Amino acid sequence: MIKPEELQLATRWLHTLRQEIGKAVVGQAQAVEQMLVAVLASGHVLVEGVPGLGKTLLARALAQALHLQYARVQFTPDLMPADVIGHSVLDDTGGGLGRLRVRKGPVFTHLLLADEINRAPAKTQSALLEVMQEYQATLEGETLPLPRPFIVMATQNPVDTEGTYPLPEAQLDRFLVKIRIGYPTHDEEAAVVQLTTTGRAGHELPLEAVRPVLDDVQVQELQRLCGQVHADAKVIDYAVRVVRATRNWPGLDAGAGPRGSVALVRTARAMALIKGRDFITPDDVAAQALAVLRHRVTMAPDAQIEGRDLDELLQAALDSVEAPRL
Repeated sequence: MIKPEELQLATRWLHTLRQEIGKAVVGQAQAVEQMLVAVLASGHVLVEGVPGLGKTLLARALAQALHLQYARVQFTPDLMPADVIGHSVLDDTGGGLGRLRVRKGPVFTHLLLADEINRAPAKTQSALLEVMQEYQATLEGETLPLPRPFIVMATQNPVDTEGTYPLPEAQLDRFLVKIRIGYPTHDEEAAVVQLTTTGRAGHELPLEAVRPVLDDVQVQELQRLCGQVHADAKVIDYAVRVVRATRNWPGLDAGAGPRGSVALVRTARAMALIKGRDFITPDDVAAQALAVLRHRVTMAPDAQIEGRDLDELLQAALDSVEAPRL
C-alpha cells in the first residue's frame, strides 16, 4: 500500500519533472508522458520518427532534469559490439609485462541513447539484449552490473530504409513501449523556431534552462512506488484479454506474447501514479495499449498490401474487448 504522503510527494516530483522537460521540449506531450511512464516502470523506449522532431532533445532534457548519467551511441553499419559494451586493453603503464584492463563501454550509464539503432547489424544490436533484460554486461567472462536506474532510449527513422537492419522480434520485445513522434502543430513549430534561434548560433540544444530536480535515488523511489500501485484482478484480466485479442485478429499475422500483458500492466501502474492514483483502471490499460503492443505484433501481408495502418488494427482489437466495471 502506498501511503497518502508518499503519493502526494510522487505527484509533486512528477509535476516538477514534467515542467522542467517542457522548458526544452515544446509540445510532444504524449511522447513526454510515455517517457515518464518508461522511467517509472523501469523500461526501455523505442522512438520512431523522421529526423528533426526532437528525439535527441527529449532524451537529453530527461537526463538533465533527472540528474542522471547520459551517453549517446550513433549506430552505424561498422559499429562493433565492443564499441557498445566495452573491451579489454593492454595496460603496460607500470613497466614490464602488461595486464589486461577492462574498459567499460557507453552502456555503463543511466540513460543510453541508441541513435538510429536499426543502422547497426544484428550482431551489434544483440549486444544490447543482455543489458536491456538483465541490467548487466559480460566483459571478458566477468559479469558487471549496470548503474540503476538504467534506461535505453533507441531511435529509428521509419522513412529511410536504405542501409538499415530491421530489429528482430526478440529485441523489439525488450522495449517496454514504442513511441511514434509526429510533426508538431503550427503553433508548436513556431514556438520551436523561436526557442532554438533566439540568441543562439548553430544547432545548440535549448537545455540551459533545464535544471536537475530528481536524482537516481529519487527515481528508484518512484519506481518502487510504481510497483506498489494496486492492480485489481479484473483489470489484469482485461489487460490479458486485450493482448490475447491480437493473436487472432484479422490483419495481424502474429500477436503479442505474454510479455505484452506484463508490459501493459506495468505501464498502466505508471500511468496511474502520474495521475496521482494508487490504483489502475481499465482506462489506464487502454491508454497504454498502442504504445505497448505496436512493436509486438506483425501485420499480415494482405493488410500491408491494402495499406492498412497498424495502429488502426490495434485500436479495433482493443475496442472489441469489453472493459470491466469497477
